[in-house]
Amino acid sequence: MMLRNICRHHRQFGRVIWPFSQGHHVPSLSTHQQKAKYASAITERKKFYENVSISQVDGGLFEINLDKRKLKTPGGKLFTVPNEALAIAVATEWDVQKETLKFYTMHLTTLCNTALDNPTQRTKEQIISAALKFLETDTLCYRVEEPQGLVELQTNEWEPVLNWIEQRYNVVIGSSSNIMGPQIPEETKATFRQHLQSYNFWSLTGLEYVITQLKSLILSFGLIDRHLSVEQAVLLSRLEEEYQIQSWGNVEWAHDYDMYELQARTAAGAMFVHLSSESTAVKRKILQD
Repeated sequence: MMLRNICRHHRQFGRVIWPFSQGHHVPSLSTHQQKAKYASAITERKKFYENVSISQVDGGLFEINLDKRKLKTPGGKLFTVPNEALAIAVATEWDVQKETLKFYTMHLTTLCNTALDNPTQRTKEQIISAALKFLETDTLCYRVEEPQGLVELQTNEWEPVLNWIEQRYNVVIGSSSNIMGPQIPEETKATFRQHLQSYNFWSLTGLEYVITQLKSLILSFGLIDRHLSVEQAVLLSRLEEEYQIQSWGNVEWAHDYDMYELQARTAAGAMFVHLSSESTAVKRKILQD
């Protein structure tokens, strides 16, 4: 009943251009310089192009073209993506921009930039280890002891998802009201590590982004495996906050803005994972949906 109330509450072209540098060529950057460049990147800019298109290049990669200029990453690399479906999705982000480019709304572009530049120079194994660290502090594993309403809400809404992932991957996770959280068995970590090894670098980049948004490996797997919708995953990640809002009220516009922003980022991350990893037929279906 409480969750129902919460849900009801949310009613091969010319020169290359790098949008953050006004089209000038950017030389190769050191790791430190790349980190600084990413940290200081502008969030808005006046639109400088009329048409957006994609083109296939050697190796089956696809480029994004703004008028007759090729897009580049903040690190100075040519912006290329591994398949047509992802290229179309990124091109759409650029095509829907109005007079002002709002880079903070272009989540797929940002994820591609991260995968291409890898500004922190991480390996696939390092990303997997970082993702698994979230399991130790997973939102769904930490339960309150009071108030009773929230205890029941967590049990009713989180427990089915926890049961699903344990059965889906044949693992034991558990939950705890202790501040230290549950003791995650090493066998469970090994199973998830092996599963994550099947992801390519781009897909892992997207998955880690989703995990960071939801603060939950469990909810992220539920979303990527299509057991949960974006709306469900986001709501479950904010269960305690939503309970407090139902009890004490909130600044409605600020709450709605935060919710929609989180949904947008989470949806983009999930789409990025699928478009980076699955067959062309499935990718086209995702775009059509």
